[in-house]
Amino acid sequence: MPMRTPSASVNTGSGVDDFSATEGQPILAALIEAIHENAGRLSQIDGATGDGDHGVNMDKGSLRARDVLGPGPFDLARSLSALGNVLITEIGGAMGPLYGSFYLDMASVAAGAERINSDVFGRMLVAGIAAVQDLGGAKLGDKTLLDALLPGEAAYRAARDNGEMFAVALGRMADAAEQGSESTRGMVARVGRASRLGERSRGFLDAGSVSCAIQLRALANAMSELIAADARSAAAR
Repeated sequence: MPMRTPSASVNTGSGVDDFSATEGQPILAALIEAIHENAGRLSQIDGATGDGDHGVNMDKGSLRARDVLGPGPFDLARSLSALGNVLITEIGGAMGPLYGSFYLDMASVAAGAERINSDVFGRMLVAGIAAVQDLGGAKLGDKTLLDALLPGEAAYRAARDNGEMFAVALGRMADAAEQGSESTRGMVARVGRASRLGERSRGFLDAGSVSCAIQLRALANAMSELIAADARSAAAR
């Protein structure tokens, strides 16, 4: 998994707890880097119960989104929309449409915001999850990406409800997603290609949940860094 960022627990005292919605480029770059670094591992995990191409496909899709957008700069909604469209239209299998819908619906929420704060991102998560559930029909415990995504959103929401700073809530989300992904090792797959294995799917990680945890960690790290940068800029004024 990508390394945790120390900025996720830093409170600068500046009063800044959000970042500009124009800052899509570093967030997309973080997603691309995380997927690329883990592509081989993801395909290896997928090979145990599936086609073994998950990492390759996600890597190809994220790099293609970068090519579509060009050098930038571009805002968050545009970056997520480009990633979503590429994953839906150019990546085969089930995961392309699932992740594509996730990012497209997140982008639709981000498009209406000038700055991304904990409330906006919370609504982005909820919209993205709804898109995945509507398309795939899976639920918690079915050994899918939702076993990382749903615990991540729940932990994020709980942190917000407890008054935690945005970056702290993001860190809680990423931690819970990783724990949720690890829990799929003990599950039996109930949907998708892996479900054909029945009990034989137990004992293996779900590749979609692993890639979900990787992407949520990348989002948490990149957004936390942007929050910290904006806070430093505000404190210096």
